[in-house]
Amino acid sequence: MHIPTLIARKREGEELEAVEIECLINGYVTGEVPDYQMSAFAMAVFFQGMTPREIAALTGSMIRSGVVFQHPSGSPVVDKHSTGGIGDKVSLILAPLVAAAGCRVPMVSGRGLGITGGTLDKLESIPGFRVGISMEEAGELLEKNGLVMMGQTDRFCPADKKLYALRDVTGTVPSIALITASIMSKKMAESLEKLVLDVKWGSGAFMKTKEDARKLADEMAAVGAEMGVEVTAVLNEMSEPLGRTVGNALEVIESIECLNGGGPDDLRKIVLDLSEKIAGVSRGKLEELLDSGAARKKFDEMVISQGGALEDLGRLDEIHKAEVIREVFSASGGGVSRVDAGIIGQASLELGAGRAKAEDAVDFAVGIDRLVKIGEKISEGDLIARIHSRTEEAADLAMAQILAAIRVDPISE
Repeated sequence: MHIPTLIARKREGEELEAVEIECLINGYVTGEVPDYQMSAFAMAVFFQGMTPREIAALTGSMIRSGVVFQHPSGSPVVDKHSTGGIGDKVSLILAPLVAAAGCRVPMVSGRGLGITGGTLDKLESIPGFRVGISMEEAGELLEKNGLVMMGQTDRFCPADKKLYALRDVTGTVPSIALITASIMSKKMAESLEKLVLDVKWGSGAFMKTKEDARKLADEMAAVGAEMGVEVTAVLNEMSEPLGRTVGNALEVIESIECLNGGGPDDLRKIVLDLSEKIAGVSRGKLEELLDSGAARKKFDEMVISQGGALEDLGRLDEIHKAEVIREVFSASGGGVSRVDAGIIGQASLELGAGRAKAEDAVDFAVGIDRLVKIGEKISEGDLIARIHSRTEEAADLAMAQILAAIRVDPISE
């Protein structure tokens, strides 16, 4: 197959045949199709989109590029996926919660894309925590604990693993077709019975409008239906960060607060909203599992089984302590009317919590916490955020971004 011709046809908006997509993906996995050609193809898809038939073919090709989970009969096998947001640490809480409800959760996650954080990066801020789990070990952990949170292995959707990293650094992340194929290939390869999709829209999401989010949700649900999996999509606005923290270790700390029955109200609500769709138990029961410590116990079991130490969970703020901790205060009093998630996410990225290039390491210590929330009433001089930075210069830049992101309106008498 002449790859430049195939790229040119997609660039002109032509529909590709399933066999052509299969050859392209196979060639990319084996190295016959280089990154620069796949980058050009991804950009063509970004501008031209793909038909439902093409998306299904791309998803299937990615699944067939590796192995899939095989589950013994027994507990329901379920999972959740988010399309990405700022401060979105829901997976860290939902997976152990749903496992505590009696389900098996084979959660294969990714790293950060653009301004949005990645579950794997957050988990790796726990010293010793291993996300590089083999398929065989993953099966054993599922039987033992009811959950595993892992990265893609070389054998699990390897085509998506390569393309996922490439999209992050080539400006092709916000493509409905590529997002759909990426998410659904991994989730379908988990051999699930139920899947809930947290589809974000707004300034801190890849989908900027609710209409685009709905379109993405519909595409993913259609792929799931074709493959016999019960898929529920929930649309959530990402106009402000979720919870009060953005950054890897900071988000793990906040997740543990939620697993202990506390945490910010908006974080707890969305965890329960999504868990309710797949757990097979009532919302009241899920609340009980959070408040009783049952979900926290599952989280601890996972941490131990995957190489972490429980004693480290209570001192992540000491283990990952940034050199500069800068408090940001409000210049005026009133009601908080905006905390722009996109700007906050960019600030966290530039502090070092995210990646500019696929091979970049993330800094576990940096980020933002103690963020105010929309609707809160504050006085002049009140704390509205706290910056964790490696340098004063980086803190200065983040402070300017935070002040631009947060708006406080006077409250009329």
